[in-house]
Amino acid sequence: MSARLSRGAHSVAGQVFALMAAIVVLLITAAALALVFQARYDSQRDARNRSLAAAEAFAHAPGLPQALMSRDPTAVLQPLAEAARRASGLDFIAVMDVRGVRYTDSRPELIGQRASDVSRAVAGESFTEVFEGQPSDAVRAVVPVRNADGAVIGLVGTGIEVENVSHAVEGQLPLLVGATAGGLLLGTAGAALVSRRLLHQTRGLGAAEMTRMNEHHEAVLHAVREGVLIIGNDQRLILANDEARRLLDLPQDAEERAVGDLGLDPRTTELLASGRVVTDHVHLAGDRLLAVNVRPTMAYAGRPAGRVVTLRDTTELASLTGRAEVARSRLQLLYDAGGRIGTTLDVVRTAEELSEVAVPRFADFVTVELLEPVLHGDEPSDVTGVYTEMRRAAITGVRTDSPLQPVGDLIRFVVPTAPMAAALDEGHAVLAADLNAAMGWRAQDSEGTRVALEYGLHSLISVPLQARGVVLGMANFWRADTPEPFDGEDLSFAEELGARAAVSIDNARRFTREHATAVTLQRRLLPRVLPDQSAVDVAYRYLPAKAGVGGDWFDVIQLPGARVALVVGDVVGHGVHAAATMGRLRTAVHNFATLDLPPDELLGHLDELINRIDQDEAGGGGGDADGSGAGGEHGGPEGAAERASAVTGATCLYAVYDPVSGRCRMASAGHPGPALISPDGGVAFPELPAGLPLGVGGMPFEAVEFQLSEGSRLVLFTDGLVEDRDRDFDTGLQLLADALSRPGRSPDQAASDVLATMLFPVPSDDIALLIADTRRLEADRIAEWEVPGEHSAVSRVRNAGSAQLVEWGLGDISFAVELILSELVTNAIRYGSAPVGVRLLRDRSLICEVSDGSSTSPHLRYAATTDEGGRGLFLVAQYAERWGTRYTDRGKVIWAELPLTGGAEPQPPAPLDLDALEDMAW
Repeated sequence: MSARLSRGAHSVAGQVFALMAAIVVLLITAAALALVFQARYDSQRDARNRSLAAAEAFAHAPGLPQALMSRDPTAVLQPLAEAARRASGLDFIAVMDVRGVRYTDSRPELIGQRASDVSRAVAGESFTEVFEGQPSDAVRAVVPVRNADGAVIGLVGTGIEVENVSHAVEGQLPLLVGATAGGLLLGTAGAALVSRRLLHQTRGLGAAEMTRMNEHHEAVLHAVREGVLIIGNDQRLILANDEARRLLDLPQDAEERAVGDLGLDPRTTELLASGRVVTDHVHLAGDRLLAVNVRPTMAYAGRPAGRVVTLRDTTELASLTGRAEVARSRLQLLYDAGGRIGTTLDVVRTAEELSEVAVPRFADFVTVELLEPVLHGDEPSDVTGVYTEMRRAAITGVRTDSPLQPVGDLIRFVVPTAPMAAALDEGHAVLAADLNAAMGWRAQDSEGTRVALEYGLHSLISVPLQARGVVLGMANFWRADTPEPFDGEDLSFAEELGARAAVSIDNARRFTREHATAVTLQRRLLPRVLPDQSAVDVAYRYLPAKAGVGGDWFDVIQLPGARVALVVGDVVGHGVHAAATMGRLRTAVHNFATLDLPPDELLGHLDELINRIDQDEAGGGGGDADGSGAGGEHGGPEGAAERASAVTGATCLYAVYDPVSGRCRMASAGHPGPALISPDGGVAFPELPAGLPLGVGGMPFEAVEFQLSEGSRLVLFTDGLVEDRDRDFDTGLQLLADALSRPGRSPDQAASDVLATMLFPVPSDDIALLIADTRRLEADRIAEWEVPGEHSAVSRVRNAGSAQLVEWGLGDISFAVELILSELVTNAIRYGSAPVGVRLLRDRSLICEVSDGSSTSPHLRYAATTDEGGRGLFLVAQYAERWGTRYTDRGKVIWAELPLTGGAEPQPPAPLDLDALEDMAW
């Protein structure tokens, strides 16, 4: 604390406070003394005035002359004088004769005594004075008393003693002292506030310290190698240090002169006088290159008070800065090349990106040539030094009228000393700084090189594009408009740029090969021709993704009973693996569809198949010998995690449509539901139970059934159609609904409309689209009978069936149909359970269906020679094109299909008794 006080006392602020306090004390003291003297003066003046007024009044009082001339003036005048004295507040009133002898006085002992120095009044003059003497010091007034003739016959003297005047002044002293003290306090407080503010501004520095600081600032200001100018709002130069004077060549008397009068060049004058804020502005002043900064200076309340200008000489650093800038720009160009080359995985586009990124920042023209196998995605030859021709894949330049061969031309390298051929032979970049002296290049095509030289091409760098030690092509960098030729640093940069581009081109080539392989595999695995069927009118579209073929697929599968299955699916991933997995799933769907499984059961079997595929690929399909799996390689939670990570994954939507009933039954395994367009054009997306994708496992699938009106349209699709990086699923569904709502369009036209509306220029995922218009089988093509549970009903059903065939004009196949009906109905009555029914469907083939309430499945077998039965189903298989069994919610249906003509009917070895078929069982 004492240190702070000591520092404050010796600081400039402390000294200012002491000085101001002393000045305040002196001023207040002087003011107090002046007030005292003024009060004394005022009191005396007041005493004079009162005394004179009282004396004049008494001297002119009526009867005073007569009283003076009486025999005893004292007796007459003494009471009157005392009364007047008391009334006027004077200390005395004395009436005197012309000799000055008192007739009256406030002190009776003075009556009869002579007053001193009254000659002026005797002479007729009234006067006031401060009398000092006996009987006391007083402020008195003496007035002559005149008779009617104007002669002085007496004198009146009045006055106030000096002691009483002093008492009046002393009565004012408390107020005077209080005012003095208040003024002293206010003055001291003001000095303290000023000192405190000054202490804050000077940070407690003393005079010596501030002097030293000012000297340091001056030394730094004039010693720093940066010019400093301070310019006021009136455009006058306030301060300029030595460096600023040197850089701008200012005159000695520059300070306090207007900027426009300093003799500077107009551009510099305009910059200094404009007042605009600039940062590191490069300015040419004479032969010096200056970096200029201008900032405003702020005065009180934030108002601009001028500006400070700093100047830095960058002339000597210009060349170094230029080289550093070139290096920085090259690094930036390499960085940009890493982000711009190889964005599409397309070989030609990658070559174009290489040419675009180098123009005009490095070269005026860039050409890229690639080997023919590389353009098609094939592996180039690994033999180096034998390349004589390439195909031009890209050309970019600062102008479009270049004399270089266009894209698509075959470029030949026939002269070994030409830069291109030399670069390919040596395996690294070759520089031809002056093309006029490149005789090998000129000999390669004398006419073409002559035109190129006349056009202005004067410098070249040829860079072989190599990846994994194999040449893919060549990049040539040309200069025409840029006057400087390429140098050694440019050669190194071009080689680095070419190396990076070669890796991207090789990646694009390999992707092109893999993409072509995957597309070929995908198209071979997808259906080429859809089956002939009458249930639906179908159109489809499949588009592979540009970034890699995925595992999307679709299918239309003909089912027994004129039914049809519609399938769409999507395998997770892209490439050959996804396409191969799709092929396995499509085959599995065909196999499971052959079993005529319901949609939910079919998806359950697919789910199990995916799990087995994953386990086989992970090598963990087995468990413990006891089958518990607890100690297997993939048992326990760790094994579950490993299996989950190996899941291939797929989604699938499976729908079965029956044209006889108009019912459609479908189930989904994590796949988007279909769009349903009613005959009146309304578009709906029916809700399906949310099923897990195939391969996840653990949950059963659930099927739903819809009753479709004739002429309804079903649209099945994969998510690549509606969803993309720039569009969410709901927005895609709305666009799809708009595209499908257009009336009067065939399925094929509708498919084209959908793709025109939904397709992105470059789809990021595969797209599979299947549009099916539903049909109904006419009632006159359907015949149904209920069969009683007795053997005699077989012949009635057989006869009724034969009659229906004659009505349909199918009498040629009546024998085979009667045989099949006899066998199937007989076995349904004998081995099945009620109810038993028969249905004939006339479609593209004749379909015979016999249903019963049993779930027992028949099996085709050869009967021994000693067996009495077992040959009936064998005969059914011989006469029918196809036959099989499907299970329903209430039992099973055994069906057989026959052609509508009898040309393929097998001839039995001997005529058969159809009634005897009732004894032939399976």
